[in-house]
Amino acid sequence: MKITVLGAGLMGRLLACQLVRMGHQLEVFDASGPDASKSAARAAAAMLAPLAESAITELPVVKMGIHSLQRWPELLAQLDEPVFFQQEGTLVLWHRQDAAEAERFSRQLDKTSVSLPSLPKAQRLDAQALAQLEPCLGSRFPQGLYLPGEGQLDNRQLLAALLSQLETQGVSLNWHCARAPEDFLPGQAGQPDWVFDCRGLGSAPQWQSVRGVRGEVITLHAPEVTLSRPTRLIHPRYPIYIAPKQNGIFRIGATEIESEDLSPISVRSTLELLSAAYSVDSGFAEARVIELIAQCRPALPDNLPSIRFLGERTMQINGLYRHGFLISPAVMDVALELFNQANSQLATDFSLSITPP
Repeated sequence: MKITVLGAGLMGRLLACQLVRMGHQLEVFDASGPDASKSAARAAAAMLAPLAESAITELPVVKMGIHSLQRWPELLAQLDEPVFFQQEGTLVLWHRQDAAEAERFSRQLDKTSVSLPSLPKAQRLDAQALAQLEPCLGSRFPQGLYLPGEGQLDNRQLLAALLSQLETQGVSLNWHCARAPEDFLPGQAGQPDWVFDCRGLGSAPQWQSVRGVRGEVITLHAPEVTLSRPTRLIHPRYPIYIAPKQNGIFRIGATEIESEDLSPISVRSTLELLSAAYSVDSGFAEARVIELIAQCRPALPDNLPSIRFLGERTMQINGLYRHGFLISPAVMDVALELFNQANSQLATDFSLSITPP
């Protein structure tokens, strides 16, 4: 089939790569350029942590995260370029003054383990066990939690590898070329057979309940810091994450601001994020700031993803919110089931909202 994909962010690139592997002829349109500078996926830590996220999100997201954590190694193996992927678990830390919030966090994880017994349970660690897991922490924290099996990947490497794959497969890529579903008449002569709208906030004119939620991320180069796995620090306002990538690169973030403001990162957020990182490892004091970035994630009123049809051959995928890398393979697999067989058992399993034409 001839298929048009609108939007070349994370979902657009993932979906396009799978469709071209299935033998379809692809054309992709994006309002931005190949570096995905306006994509929410560029401002992310790309952590794959379904149990950790269960403390602040709904069970369907956790189920999609479990599915996606299993799918990522398969999807990455299809790419010609390497992408950093790690599955060494998540570490959760807190300072003494935040012990009450940490206990609430822990109880929520226990609740998730009851609902999803197949998910590895959180393990409580004392200071000695923490130091064995992450020697750089020394005696800074008297206790913590370890969530085994959780992972992360490098979002920038992934976006670049997906782009390279599309170029290698001869996909027609149209940059700085905004298109909308109403520009096409799928199924008619001279038109694509199908249209997939993966534009995120760009689809707001057609999907008016889509809103932006601002997130801010700091990238540091800290070669003296040896923290080896994603670490979450319980914070009074939100859990701050520190995600170590390759070659001494760390991504630090957490903020969720109900705003579509795309101005630069605020001083308040910068100070909070950097202070939190320094409180975990004083080695961050000598880190170099590589990038300060703010971007808006597309969200729906219930903060859950959804798929809907504008006609029988136009599918819209949206609402991945702050969980894009955690759930995108699961949402993509649902979309492919709907495309191939007009129904999806996975959608039922994930309680994923599907709006028919």
